[in-house]
Amino acid sequence: MSGVAGPVVVVGGGVVGLCTAYYLAAAGVPVEVVERRRLGSGASRGNAGWVCLSHSTPVPAPGVVRYALRSLGRPDSPLYLRPLPDPAFVRWLWRFWRSSTPAVFKRGYAAIAELNRETFGLFDGMREAGVDTTLTRPGMVHAFLSPAEARHHLAIQREMADGHYPVPDDIVTGAEAHLLDPALSPAVRAAYLVAGEGVVDPEAFARALGEALAAAGVKIHENAEVTGFRTEGGRVTALRTADSELPCAAVVVAAGMRSPDLLGFLGHHLPLQAGKGYSFSVDLDPAPRHTLYFGERRAVASPIGGTTRIGGTMELSGNNNRLDWRRIVAVALASRPYLGRWFDDPDDLVGLIRDPWVGGRPFLPDGLPVIDRVPGHDNAFAATGHGMLGVTLGPVTGHRLAEYVVTGRRPEALAPFGFDRLRS
Repeated sequence: MSGVAGPVVVVGGGVVGLCTAYYLAAAGVPVEVVERRRLGSGASRGNAGWVCLSHSTPVPAPGVVRYALRSLGRPDSPLYLRPLPDPAFVRWLWRFWRSSTPAVFKRGYAAIAELNRETFGLFDGMREAGVDTTLTRPGMVHAFLSPAEARHHLAIQREMADGHYPVPDDIVTGAEAHLLDPALSPAVRAAYLVAGEGVVDPEAFARALGEALAAAGVKIHENAEVTGFRTEGGRVTALRTADSELPCAAVVVAAGMRSPDLLGFLGHHLPLQAGKGYSFSVDLDPAPRHTLYFGERRAVASPIGGTTRIGGTMELSGNNNRLDWRRIVAVALASRPYLGRWFDDPDDLVGLIRDPWVGGRPFLPDGLPVIDRVPGHDNAFAATGHGMLGVTLGPVTGHRLAEYVVTGRRPEALAPFGFDRLRS
């Protein structure tokens, strides 16, 4: 950082980029943020808002490829794979499959768990500093239609938790299961509660981070598209936009699905694919008091902003944000056994739900983010590929990456999230 004029420019105004800017500013570093739309408008906007340890796992888990292959031709499947005639997509799927072995999955899970150690402490620190994180910690109820499925899921979770977070000794079954949360229907025959898991309003959290940054003197450029970089001697000296050049001491690329294009300007290929997720909001009576995970259908519900956000699905269909209404209907239908018949016919959904949303969550083939210095550039860094964990890992990613930018030394916790692993 020494001897170079200009601020650190963070490209990307989602939770990960804003958290990185927040911790850089807290370290006394001049910072600017560049966002091509408005802050929090991408994958940070419509997600389920979970801040959780019990579901912080890589997506390429054992058995997931077999599950995905069964989804072919079934757009209502929780995990929907639509093959594309694109060699890059085929290579990505091949690497995804190679990452779904038990050994690779366990290494990835352990790396995320270690990174997550500071998660709730960092959220607390932000709140104490005046940031309205909106975080509450009601706990997460895992609901199932089958006691056998619930016991299987809990056994796996207890093994993976390995002391990183508390899990109950057993499940609740029968008529008592749906009493863990008032929103659950009598069809729920088994459930368990993971205490302390959290939820935020992701859009409000992003907005609060933006306000905190502005109050700290951070300049924010919204509706500004980065079109390239000026480099000299292995260093980025400025960012180019349609209107101007922004001199910089360093740059952090945290732009979600836009990141591969930006890193391409620096001569680096990043194999990122969009894992499209869908959500919508609905007023339920009674409404959930906890975050809810619907085990067999892999859908979720969260109490956010006085309403209930229901979400789910993982759609691998290329890098696009096309909203497929069939997927919204599929998520709604997936929730109905657990929440009761809150609608009778899919045609009713148009009048019942609000804010139908689709977002391209950025995934690398091993399911882990990249949080590292960009190869070949001393002062360029990347933080992307967080998939469904952007809100959970946003603060710790920003905290650790800010440390790396300021000191030039990579924190040990970031070692599993380097670019070097992507060469294999």
